[in-house]
Amino acid sequence: MYEYLIYSQLKKNAKAQKNFHMPGHKAAGEFKSRFADAALDVTELSYTDNLHCPSGVIDRAQKDIAEILGASASYITTDGSTSGVYAMTYCASKRGNKIIVFRNSHQSVWSACRLFGLEPLIVQGGERDGVLQPPDGDIIERLVSADPNIAAVLVTSPDYYGNIAPLARYRDIAKKYNRLLLVDGAHGAHLAFGDKKGYAGQYADMWVDGAHKTLPTLTQGAIVSVNNPDLIPLAEEAMSLFRTTSPSFPIMASVEFGVKFLANNNKFLFRAKNAVEQFKNDTRGEFTVYPSDDWTKLLIDFKPLDISPEKVLDRLEKKGVYAEFTDGRYILFYLSPMTDSPELNALRKKLNAIIANRKIKGTYKDNPTVPEGDRSYSFQYALRKQKEWIPLEEAVGRMCASNAGLAPPCIPVVVTGEMITLAVVKTLSQAKSVYGLKDGNICVVKKW
Repeated sequence: MYEYLIYSQLKKNAKAQKNFHMPGHKAAGEFKSRFADAALDVTELSYTDNLHCPSGVIDRAQKDIAEILGASASYITTDGSTSGVYAMTYCASKRGNKIIVFRNSHQSVWSACRLFGLEPLIVQGGERDGVLQPPDGDIIERLVSADPNIAAVLVTSPDYYGNIAPLARYRDIAKKYNRLLLVDGAHGAHLAFGDKKGYAGQYADMWVDGAHKTLPTLTQGAIVSVNNPDLIPLAEEAMSLFRTTSPSFPIMASVEFGVKFLANNNKFLFRAKNAVEQFKNDTRGEFTVYPSDDWTKLLIDFKPLDISPEKVLDRLEKKGVYAEFTDGRYILFYLSPMTDSPELNALRKKLNAIIANRKIKGTYKDNPTVPEGDRSYSFQYALRKQKEWIPLEEAVGRMCASNAGLAPPCIPVVVTGEMITLAVVKTLSQAKSVYGLKDGNICVVKKW
């Protein structure tokens, strides 16, 4: 059994101290009455260890986490997966000036390319039931084999829809051409437990787990891990650059807890997986579930029911049920090893009661699709140019200067350096929720 080292150390000293140090709440007064564990929220002290130079409980906790995840080294971060994505791309930038990325990469990937001067080579798979799929390995191999300046392949797996990329194939390509395989596994920390099928740590040189997304961990808790020992010095340099110098000790403690809790209590994982499987079996004929590779992503398809998922979501929230998001076709119910059968049974009853309402029949409208990009100029070229904002409907034929896309799930419809086509304008104008637009205007490279 693994011990919860950071939490135990914080708890042990919480009652004994007088706070003449940060943070300013001092675990006192009304703040303490409203935030019961305020005494655990401390700064670097003699008993807490230091995340940026660990030699005590944090060091031991990180080594335990690496052992559980099967990594050469693991690093806790309290900045979410974003700091991990920055760390991975920083490592890639030392080996070349190009990186292969998926079109449905997180916004942090595009930001990292801007920061480190990397040219993203965008790959895009086909669609299944209205959902983008991971690209075929042959596409990636063609790019890697033709360009020695490609430093790495940065993969999103699993994605928001639970699609798991063919990581074994990608790993073989990366090894064959001596490139890094980096995995943004922000949605897949739970895959490290059980059979480990599809887990990033089985394949990647370096990867990030968004612990807070699927483990019992506080928001912003994440882990960056390395399999390639040669990367460890550079990875540690990167972590020192991109982690905050004021890390939250409660978040750190919760990251360690989340990993060790599942290592100590696998029964919760199997209980939740069985509950989800039972839910899917019991609801056949009631509604259609997207065939996700990842059991924590329960996506119910409202197109076959001819019902607007927005209307369903609104009614669910009035009943006190909050889902992760709707993209206009699916509602994503984001699960975890802490999900149980009673919760899912209650969800089923509420969904069936809403679906039975005749007033919302015939309200479904087809989603706009994500068009293939038309890249006439490079990402970095467009970033260097002056910009202006123009009405979206006047932007056909102009070069995009800032990503714009569908939110959720934050997939860019057009990327910096791509030409804005009529298909792009139609998709963005028809979408219910977008990012990258301001008052109907889009950012483009300024004409001279």
